[in-house]
Amino acid sequence: MAQRLPMRDLVAKYRTSGPRYTSYPTALQLRPMDEAEYRQYLASASERTDDPWSLYVHVPFCEQRCTFCACAVVATPARERVSMPYTEALLAEADLVGAEIRDRRGLAQLHLGGGTPTYLEPDTLRLLGSGLLTRFEAAADMEFSVEVDPRVTTEAHLDVLAELGVNRVSAGVQDLDPTVQSLIGRTQPQAQTRGLVEGCRARDLGEVNIDLVYGLPGQSVRTMMRTVDAVVSLQPDRLALYGYAHVPWMRGNQKSIDESKLPGPDARLEMFLAARERLTAAGYVAIGLDHFAKPEDSLARADRDGTLHRNFMGYTVQPCTDLLGLGVTSIGDVGGALVQNTLKLSRYGDAVRNGRLPVERGFERSSVDRLRGRVISDLMCRHRVDKAEIEHAFGIDFDDYFGVELERLQPLRDDGLVHTSRDALVLTDVGRPFVRNAAMVFDAYLGGNKTQRHSSTV
Repeated sequence: MAQRLPMRDLVAKYRTSGPRYTSYPTALQLRPMDEAEYRQYLASASERTDDPWSLYVHVPFCEQRCTFCACAVVATPARERVSMPYTEALLAEADLVGAEIRDRRGLAQLHLGGGTPTYLEPDTLRLLGSGLLTRFEAAADMEFSVEVDPRVTTEAHLDVLAELGVNRVSAGVQDLDPTVQSLIGRTQPQAQTRGLVEGCRARDLGEVNIDLVYGLPGQSVRTMMRTVDAVVSLQPDRLALYGYAHVPWMRGNQKSIDESKLPGPDARLEMFLAARERLTAAGYVAIGLDHFAKPEDSLARADRDGTLHRNFMGYTVQPCTDLLGLGVTSIGDVGGALVQNTLKLSRYGDAVRNGRLPVERGFERSSVDRLRGRVISDLMCRHRVDKAEIEHAFGIDFDDYFGVELERLQPLRDDGLVHTSRDALVLTDVGRPFVRNAAMVFDAYLGGNKTQRHSSTV
């Protein structure tokens, strides 16, 4: 057996671009979809009366757009002009969707994302949260999570979140170095972040997540480690470590970034490895692509138990059969189909005011999509594929059906990243950071444009 390459060499060897697999197929396959089609998928979802389900609500607004941002954001400082009309539109869409899914119970996961949900004034945020809880029947153990921006989140916002029963807060930090912050248009003093975390804990707002980004302009291993150490000192329950994707041809705001300030591939690799080593040394468990959690966190427990799940919100412990999306640009996974709302704020408002579901694009999975999606999901969440389970569920002979794919996995086997046997396909401990590389082998939609449309694996 060949000697295993050092981790640094493995990461350099397998660095490529590819999907993050929050769905399969990915959103790149979405096509035009009309309201009648969407209603059919909602009707299918409504039949699973007692199955747990998830609800994602997109609040797109930020006071200003960070130069690195690739999210669906509407940047405007005019809160009083947009907050209430948009909140009313969201609740109107909730009424439309609620009429279609009728008696669907067991809302297991409610997530307000953005943009910045705490861009809304506290009273407006209360109206939105209470309106959603009134319209949909929550499970007793529902996870209610909200993304917050420490720069605009006030004590009054935190009071509202506690009043609504929020039990997970996700704070965007990205980087704490002042020079890096100036280059990405995001001034966020460390004391501001600490104040937010302390405010959440004082109100018993459950678990706190912090998001970091590596590969930003002006970053170095030294500055990245200072940020990691500062964040670890706050003892968040989970951290996410995302690689910055520089795609100015897709996101015009990134054109203002001085590309000479961007760290190169080798520097990005050093940041990733150093941050990963520092976080694991601090006691965090590495989970999936880019998440780290305290050993007692529910995400870490699900990872150990093999009950981790993944949807458009990332890794989750909730085994939901449907994910409904509300708001402009939001994507759902409903009745076996991917469904996305209109991308334009004006069209979204016009649709719901006129009693129409604001759907614009979608994709119905085929039986082959469901098969390949199951394999990819098992790799992403369980780190293994049980061949007998797949054969029983889909009526295939695994080794015969995926003969070409198993051959394409040979380099990963040779490097000790994947182990295959008669019964299973397993990511080794060393191979887990390379799960995207293994999953891409089973993706029937990947083409020559993946470098332009997907983020780097490191």
